[in-house]
Amino acid sequence: MASSTQPVIALLRGINVGGRNRLPMADLRSIAAKLGFADAATYLQSGNLVLPDVARDSAEVAAALTAEIRSDFGLEVPVIIRNAQEWARVIAANPFPEATADGTKLHVVFLTGPATDAVRQFDGERYEPEELAVTDAEVYLSLPDGIGRSKLAGALGKVDNASSGTIRNWNTVLALSDLSGVP
Repeated sequence: MASSTQPVIALLRGINVGGRNRLPMADLRSIAAKLGFADAATYLQSGNLVLPDVARDSAEVAAALTAEIRSDFGLEVPVIIRNAQEWARVIAANPFPEATADGTKLHVVFLTGPATDAVRQFDGERYEPEELAVTDAEVYLSLPDGIGRSKLAGALGKVDNASSGTIRNWNTVLALSDLSGVP
């Protein structure tokens, strides 16, 4: 009996940011191929990897990528995985549909696990007009002035497992959906 496969999206935290953790995307695709993930694709230079046909558990995929990056490049890079169903849920659960008009002002923080109580109880009202909404393992940020000026994003980034998460803007979320074939 053949194993069921599905697309998986791997998000690497802190790759190619400010000259740190240099990892060319061609090398990331090579790592994926070495691990047996055929036809891997990357998006931008910031650690977005789409694996089209994965039969392995998400935790196993994350561990394998983390170990191989460490072995090949000496980098300690957190890898956060979402499978096709989880990615579709992220898109469907967007609590700020009006913010999609400018996909650079809407962001999703992908957490390393379920949102902790500290993340769920974070007081975002102090940062209005910026807004946040917490779901199971993501935090949505509506940032009308962008992330570069955001006080909310900076403060949230210091809270519990939000500090180890990785953030993508809505344009990237949708592009990775298209690249992976997730509806």
